Amino acid sequence: MEKIRTRYAPSPTGKMHVGNLRTALYEFLIAKHEGGDFMLRIEDTDQERFVEGAIDIINRTLEKTGLYHDEGPDKDGGYGPYVQSERVKTGIYMKYAKELIDKGEAYYCFCDKERLATLKTEVVEGKEISIYDKHCLSLSKEEVEANLAAGKPFVIRQNIPNEGTTTFSDELYGDITVDNAELDDMVLIKSDGYPTYNFANVVDDHTMNITHVVRGNEYISSSPKYQRLYDAFGWKSPVYIHLPLITDETHKKLSKRSGHSSFEDLIEQGFLTEAIVNFIALLGWSPEDNREIFSLDELIKEFDYHRISKSPAVFDIVKLKWMNGEYIKAMDEDKFFELAGPYLDKYLKPGLDKLKIGRMVKTRIEIFPDIEELVDFFNDLPEYDPEMYVHKKMKTTKETSLPVLKDMLEILRAQDDWSNDALYARLLEYVTEHEYKNGYVMWPLRTAVSGKQMTPAGATEIMEVLGKEESLRRIKAGIELLEK
Repeated sequence: MEKIRTRYAPSPTGKMHVGNLRTALYEFLIAKHEGGDFMLRIEDTDQERFVEGAIDIINRTLEKTGLYHDEGPDKDGGYGPYVQSERVKTGIYMKYAKELIDKGEAYYCFCDKERLATLKTEVVEGKEISIYDKHCLSLSKEEVEANLAAGKPFVIRQNIPNEGTTTFSDELYGDITVDNAELDDMVLIKSDGYPTYNFANVVDDHTMNITHVVRGNEYISSSPKYQRLYDAFGWKSPVYIHLPLITDETHKKLSKRSGHSSFEDLIEQGFLTEAIVNFIALLGWSPEDNREIFSLDELIKEFDYHRISKSPAVFDIVKLKWMNGEYIKAMDEDKFFELAGPYLDKYLKPGLDKLKIGRMVKTRIEIFPDIEELVDFFNDLPEYDPEMYVHKKMKTTKETSLPVLKDMLEILRAQDDWSNDALYARLLEYVTEHEYKNGYVMWPLRTAVSGKQMTPAGATEIMEVLGKEESLRRIKAGIELLEK
């Protein structure tokens, strides 16, 4: 069997979009599932869109996510250079473009901007594009040579017949046939001598022996042109796998405005790399069972690209937060405090037991910035509405809470052992003595010491961290609030 070779071929134009990371992940998983090679190739032929530092972002993201490449700009496997601008210097693209010219599959085009502006246009996928009329295809060999000798600017265009059809095959969509009349004579070599993205893709994938090409299904409309290039050269085309669109919760294409469209955005928002990779793997792919939590090694073992869906994948931020929370819960304590430490330091004032508070929040947060809202009351008792003492299930009201807090104030003033266990035992004595349910006492007490409806722990755990003096002060403030 032919060894599987996949490539991730990003353009260095900025942050790593979620869709690009999914493409890289699927390319990686397809190769590694079959013991194949995963290559990194930088496609920087569009110099106008090049962003300084973007290549560093690509390398950093792949390293952080564990998507290590077997070949690339830093690992020559015999198919280099792995940066397209460097490949341009070898003359490879012009060589193959001229081969197509000799075969009648491409031609020189000398039309200037003024003439091109007069061509009719069509709207394709929301963009207005001009349809070239094959004007320069009729130039004689002598005219072409004269123009070249005169240094007249040119591009090289693909020559697609106006009649007939072109068929290509996709692993998910099957055979797709289009009328050639719908295909434009796309530019292969631009006037600056650089290849277009589409042409460089085909040449590089063939010369680098790529067997499987994974890309978004927005490229399906370009695939017949790719197929015609493979056929024109007499090359075997790779296995095509076109991935479903990723949408936001409103089923619109995921955009930068969503606030979580890139890997960097998600990291800045406090998501774990492992959770991001796990979540993105499920954006369009599902295992045979309903399992949702996977390590990268487990994904390699389980990934079957035939189970990729054709339906759009919804980027559900709520699900990602849940998944991230599951990773935090499963994290060992040392790792948790390594990552949570900066947040605890930022959100808690000195003197508080950050270790105890950290243990409280570990199972209650989904992302690390959640820590702030869960712990801020430890610093200072917030202003709160006395209606918080009302809880139907606990059968507490403002009227029932007031005598309970007054009793607690006296009992706890006499309490010397301020550990959680001792405090809890003393409160249980009170509950038993008065034949109350636990919540009848614990709810107003927790409300008084926290001033919040949601806390990371119960009343006695909170009081242990606050200490006796501060706990009593807060209980007294609760009594005063209710008396008003």
